[in-house]
Amino acid sequence: MLTAHDITAGYQKPVITGVSLTVREGQTIGLAGPSGSGKSTLARVLALLHKPFSGTVSIDGETVTRFRFKAAQRTSVGVLFQQPRLSVDPRFTLRQAIAEPLPHNDVEDLADLVMLTADLLDRRPHEVSDGQLQRACLARALALKPRYLICDEMTTMLDASTTAALVAVIRAYQQETNAGVFAISHDNTLLARWADETVRLSAPLPR
Repeated sequence: MLTAHDITAGYQKPVITGVSLTVREGQTIGLAGPSGSGKSTLARVLALLHKPFSGTVSIDGETVTRFRFKAAQRTSVGVLFQQPRLSVDPRFTLRQAIAEPLPHNDVEDLADLVMLTADLLDRRPHEVSDGQLQRACLARALALKPRYLICDEMTTMLDASTTAALVAVIRAYQQETNAGVFAISHDNTLLARWADETVRLSAPLPR
């Protein structure tokens, strides 16, 4: 299980306060809420990229004590962000971006998994569409076979057909590996179809 317990987190001041949730193996948990409610902050905490002010994150019963730098736990969680162009070094080809976590991985197999054609692999981000780049980002996220996958508004920049295709890839990955998925979206229709359960965050009260 990927568990957040009583998480309070933010930057100069808290954005989320006392949030708890659990993502079990093989389960998809959705997260919805208005802009400013802290969805992406919670995603970064669960992805072990942002240390909360208080509360704990645990992975399969082991409490996380170090954020960003504990490789054994960090590789258990894959993450896919909203804006693929901010997630990839613009100097990299798609091949290099996919291979970044594990240089000796079979890039062609990963590209095939996300339906990314071979002719695109030697192009750079500015030479492909948002959908093609997000496919590469998904391949990169799956390269280390994470037990949990966090999708932070991953479909915002995509059309309906690309969204459906990427969700289908993630579902197939879950069926194969029994991975848990934490899916954040403003699209309630998508979450209703995709998630087993959806948690809703409220906008913070004005201070």
